[in-house]
Amino acid sequence: MAGVAPRVDVVHILYHWFMGLKRTNVYADEDDLAVIKQGAERTGRSESEIIREAIHRAALAQRVWDEPFVTRDEGLHLGKSLTKKDIKDAVVDGYETRRDRNR
Repeated sequence: MAGVAPRVDVVHILYHWFMGLKRTNVYADEDDLAVIKQGAERTGRSESEIIREAIHRAALAQRVWDEPFVTRDEGLHLGKSLTKKDIKDAVVDGYETRRDRNR
């Protein structure tokens, strides 16, 4: 996209500056790569940055944490019992927010 400055993500830059990068080769589906290319053009980010972010998220999803996020004693109290409507509203709101962000 001509005239669009690339987004500068300071956290992303610092993360890779401190952590260093290792080159790797990955086989990817052609359709997935086309979607990544479109996303890069739309957001002004590089395809490599999007792929690195995806790898980082996959690594976080596979990580085993030393301590649980919430202990059984702490629980997760939302102040009230959730109804089906509360859950549906939250899912719809999340979907609409993501849809609008990706336009």
